[in-house]
Amino acid sequence: MTTDFRRPVTLAVTGTHSTGKSSFLQALSEQLRRDRIEVAVVSDLGAEALAHRLPILDRHTWASTLWFISRGMASEAVAWMNADVVLVDRPVPDALAYYEAALEYRCEQPDLGNVAHLEALVIQHVRNYDLILRTILDPTIPLDLSKPRGTDLEFRALADRHVAKVLERHDIEHDPLLSHGHTRALIDARAFIRGRLDGADRDTEG
Repeated sequence: MTTDFRRPVTLAVTGTHSTGKSSFLQALSEQLRRDRIEVAVVSDLGAEALAHRLPILDRHTWASTLWFISRGMASEAVAWMNADVVLVDRPVPDALAYYEAALEYRCEQPDLGNVAHLEALVIQHVRNYDLILRTILDPTIPLDLSKPRGTDLEFRALADRHVAKVLERHDIEHDPLLSHGHTRALIDARAFIRGRLDGADRDTEG
């Protein structure tokens, strides 16, 4: 990034579907806006992918995964233009994790060159997240059927494992977001964001 652009504080929540990502980010965005902080939310791209007739979930392909990563990066860049804080529902590592989960689900072997291409995009972009929270699958939480997603609980669990694998494999720092720990996590996230914003203000004044 050049010196003529200061990226907003960017927080992302990663994890398999129906683990509380969207509800957590909605609560966080509401609290930040009450603090008079300009917030932009980059939403899950599942509905948009379906509108383009792209395969998702256990049908993910290399091409659809490339779309998710590149579209997510573009959406985040747009959000950076007009906000103090950007909240991302599904950062780019999720797309890679879902692709790898889909391959395992279908018992298919990946093209290593294609995977390397996707990994390079993820590794380069992930440095733009100031804080990543990963939801941990709680099987007692039912699937949210209001969103475009499958009802296969086996794939849901497989995606959860692959999200963890991708983060670990690429040493992507993250904090756990437990289903029963949202209250504490909201407090910690607000404090983290406020600290980053205050630090940016001091740098500007200096």
